[in-house]
Amino acid sequence: MICENIQNREGRLQFAGQDVSVLAREYGTPVYFLDAERIRRNCRVYKHAMNVGFERALPIFASKALCIKHVLAIVAQEGLGVDVVSAGELYMAKLAGVNMENIFFHGCSKSDEEIGYGVENGVGYFIVDGEDELLALARIAGEKGVRQKILLRLTPGIDPHTFEAVATGQLDSKFGVPIETGQAEAFLRLALSLPEIQVCGYHAHVGSQVFESQVFRDTADAMLAFIGSMRDKLGFVPQMLNLGGGYGVRYVESDPYLDIAWEISKVAGYIRRRCAQDKLQVPMILMEPGRSIVADAGLTVYTVEAVKAIPGSKNYLCVDGGMADNPRYALYGAAYTVLTPEKLNMPRDLVCTIGGHCCESGDMIQENVPMPRLSRGDLVAVLTTGAYNYSMASNYNNVPRPPIVMLDGSRSYVAVRRETYEDIAAREL
Repeated sequence: MICENIQNREGRLQFAGQDVSVLAREYGTPVYFLDAERIRRNCRVYKHAMNVGFERALPIFASKALCIKHVLAIVAQEGLGVDVVSAGELYMAKLAGVNMENIFFHGCSKSDEEIGYGVENGVGYFIVDGEDELLALARIAGEKGVRQKILLRLTPGIDPHTFEAVATGQLDSKFGVPIETGQAEAFLRLALSLPEIQVCGYHAHVGSQVFESQVFRDTADAMLAFIGSMRDKLGFVPQMLNLGGGYGVRYVESDPYLDIAWEISKVAGYIRRRCAQDKLQVPMILMEPGRSIVADAGLTVYTVEAVKAIPGSKNYLCVDGGMADNPRYALYGAAYTVLTPEKLNMPRDLVCTIGGHCCESGDMIQENVPMPRLSRGDLVAVLTTGAYNYSMASNYNNVPRPPIVMLDGSRSYVAVRRETYEDIAAREL
């Protein structure tokens, strides 16, 4: 639930069993809080459901959602693989002690330097996005005496019915090679001809914040049809099928509730039936949860700096953060649940726009939110901010990025320290 167990005995907001207002006063605002135990539980849901549903399976954490050492260490400890989309994310995974064999290296425009860095560090699998990358990887792997394992990223032409900005499986996507044009077959033929390359399977990812398992069944359907076709034409049967990620999370009460274990069981049942029908061995199934591992493990707290009422128009609560630490509303109008940690039980009779700190008219956290009547110095909490908040944060207006404070049982500790002005200026010459 969005607002489960949110109130302590004093009537204040609690998160991960701790008093948010006490934590905010201790660490300052703006501040990200992260529930370590929630991350562990979310990992275990995927691990258990996939192990029950498939004979061979591996959930892989999409590190772009929140790529910090503390999170990567937790997901590795819980037995998940990790996907990375840059040499920087790979570097962070190394620092966290992730087994390189369990790393899957994504990206549609990897440079020679990034490819070389991945090969040198023993990355388990490259998710190869196109012919240019495939040829570059073969050349670099050959120079280094490596036969590199890969998955081919294919585009199945599936509409995930999500934000356009996070849809990736349609024909005209910048990602992958489309099946329906015949290019995927040519891509596979080329990959199989390269002695420096070991093709282990296929990858498809159709979008993010998906609430319908039919999307994954449709993706599996398209990919299994391709597997059967290439078996008949080329005699090649992949060891692995990666269905990508994308299960949605509840940002607001109107978002549907998802039982992820049940949804995965439905996908697993469909894949087993389809493979039996087509006389295919069920490949090792991979999925790439990111948002649904860390989103609801995060909470951001701000301080109100100004209250502004415009008669006949809008009421503004202006806070000490905004698009620099959470750009998702500015990018595509993402919805959030907003609470007042110290005034949970006050009437929410003032409709407000929560404005951010940056010098941009579009710098908003949310618009038209029913709120209590607040004043300068009051706290505002935004729920479900563990994914794509810190990882997309910027220094726009030279604003330092907030710290990440990990909550683990009764403990709290700084996982990522607050940036300073000196940090922002450190690279200036």
